[in-house]
Amino acid sequence: MPRYLVTGAGGFLGRFVCEQLIARGDVVRGLARGDYPELVRLGVEMRQGDLADRATVLAACEEVDGVFHIGGKVGVWGKWFDYFQANVHGTLNVLGACREQGVTQLVFTSSPSVVFDGADQRGVTADAPYPTRWLAHYPHSKAIAEQFVLTQDGSDVAGSGMLRTTSLRPHLVWGPRDHHLTARLVERARAGQLRRVGPGGNRVDMVYVENAAAAHLLAADELALPEPKNAGKAYFVTQDEPVDLWRWVDEILALVELPPVKKSVSATAAYAAGAVLEAKQWALRDFKSEPRMTRFVARQLATDHWFDKEAANRDFGYRPAISTAEGMRRLGEWLRAKAEGGRGKAE
Repeated sequence: MPRYLVTGAGGFLGRFVCEQLIARGDVVRGLARGDYPELVRLGVEMRQGDLADRATVLAACEEVDGVFHIGGKVGVWGKWFDYFQANVHGTLNVLGACREQGVTQLVFTSSPSVVFDGADQRGVTADAPYPTRWLAHYPHSKAIAEQFVLTQDGSDVAGSGMLRTTSLRPHLVWGPRDHHLTARLVERARAGQLRRVGPGGNRVDMVYVENAAAAHLLAADELALPEPKNAGKAYFVTQDEPVDLWRWVDEILALVELPPVKKSVSATAAYAAGAVLEAKQWALRDFKSEPRMTRFVARQLATDHWFDKEAANRDFGYRPAISTAEGMRRLGEWLRAKAEGGRGKAE
């Protein structure tokens, strides 16, 4: 019976990975900074601690066969040290613990933004080069961490042969229990703060959360084989079909009976506004509250970014099992229940 550690187990994607592992009968240990009794009730052995603490990570990796390293710091604003500490130093701790504790499989959760340079990306393959300039600390720190993970494939581990590693790059993960992407989108729309950036029509890849989680399990199963096809490689994980970004945003808003986005701002103006707002908060040393616009977000919202969809299927059999239409139906149910729950508390 395989034994797995899931870092970031209490997060959006991490929780779905835990649930899918438990559902198929695997033994699961979770590492998170917070307390998650719902995962304990599910059957996950939870450990509480920070990825930056070597002793915590070393203990969490004891007697496990594989690690899903999902935890880290996300976002588009903050101090470089905080992103480096969580995403780079934390990943180095995971790699070191894998080697010392005899862990033989490591699936790293990366992001397509590690190869985003601010320009349109169409049909990009995973061997695309990393940028030479960065618009945010998150993709920069994840790119450094990913390179460490991939270069450590085939390294010796204590008493178990070698460590096999792979990196997955899911893009725009969405679905029920998402308190970041879709929930914040709805919140801004209700506050009248949502603007379309650019003329619209830009196509982007995204992935429903349960499909993203399933891709992680498939990647780990491939790594467990004697000659894994995905070892030492990175993969984009998507719904297999890009969407018109702003039409999709309107469809999400329609799930909670909100009107489509009417107002717009040019891509150039949004980028300039992002630069000004970043400079203002930098001058104030305000790294806690996120600017309403940043250069990275402006570019992400106005450009095409869709990726090679065949490599993940070819090397470890990933295809999205849950359609976008079904995922949207489930997301709508969750958003409406969330809204009704909020009204109930208010009443």
